[in-house]
Amino acid sequence: MPVAVDVMGGDNAPAEIVQGALRAAHEGIAVSLVGQREQIDPLLGGAQLEVVDAREVVEMHEHPAGAVRAKRDSSIVRAAELVAGGKAGALVSAGNSGATLAAALFALKRIAGVARPAIGASFPSESGQTFVLDVGANTDCKPEWLAQFALMGHVYAREMLGIDAPRVALLSNGEESEKGSELVQAAHTLIAAMPVQFTGNVEGKDIFRGACDVVVTDGFTGNIALKVAEGVGEFLFASISREARTSLGGKLGGALLLGVAGEVVIAHGRSDAEATLNAIRVAARARERGVSGVIARAVSKTPSPQPAQPTGVSA
Repeated sequence: MPVAVDVMGGDNAPAEIVQGALRAAHEGIAVSLVGQREQIDPLLGGAQLEVVDAREVVEMHEHPAGAVRAKRDSSIVRAAELVAGGKAGALVSAGNSGATLAAALFALKRIAGVARPAIGASFPSESGQTFVLDVGANTDCKPEWLAQFALMGHVYAREMLGIDAPRVALLSNGEESEKGSELVQAAHTLIAAMPVQFTGNVEGKDIFRGACDVVVTDGFTGNIALKVAEGVGEFLFASISREARTSLGGKLGGALLLGVAGEVVIAHGRSDAEATLNAIRVAARARERGVSGVIARAVSKTPSPQPAQPTGVSA
């Protein structure tokens, strides 16, 4: 089944999104372009790609859930419905990330037993990459949600990165188990009881040192870490060529939404053709590996983590 691409989402839509999709098609990845046909057709250059007409667009400034409910003929809603209806195997969007989350939840629903979906993103590290979740889906979290994120991150690293026994860690302000907020301390106890290789706490610097394969955190902290990494990267890369910046920026693809009953990739809002191509590659691999199905089986076999009593905050 094809990857449904929301052509109207993102700062560089539709031109760069279509170019990325054309490159993916050239590599043999089936794609369906979802958006306003009159804007898409002139960009295809005669290529015979499937176009699904969608008349509305969810803009970046709009309230995600409200816009998804009101704009049923928007490109992101139609793309999510293609996946839900079995006409596409995965979804990619560089548009309003909240709207992508809302459309996925409305159309695909949560996996049974999953408390909250999480957005996971790959950070470059000395050993290759480190997968961090959540990076924005849940600003406020409960300890049991973080424990479930650990399980979903474990599945991602095993299925998508080919790591047999992924090392899973919890982001904190120190490596000692007594460090961290009440949330982190309570989550530490729960994650230690999960069927994953839990290596304990790590600090922010360890994300880039390759000390582990998966880092678990709440969406507020994870999103700040992601934006700081992006800002530092842009600062450091300011002196190198545009081609090198583009290559580095689009190398790892988009962020996968874990916990919904389908494969959904949230690409960066500034995605160009290269980043779009890589996001589609991620989506295609997730579709091939059936990541959401593997997560569903793992969750069904794992008792729901129960809240632990916090032990207080350590300085």
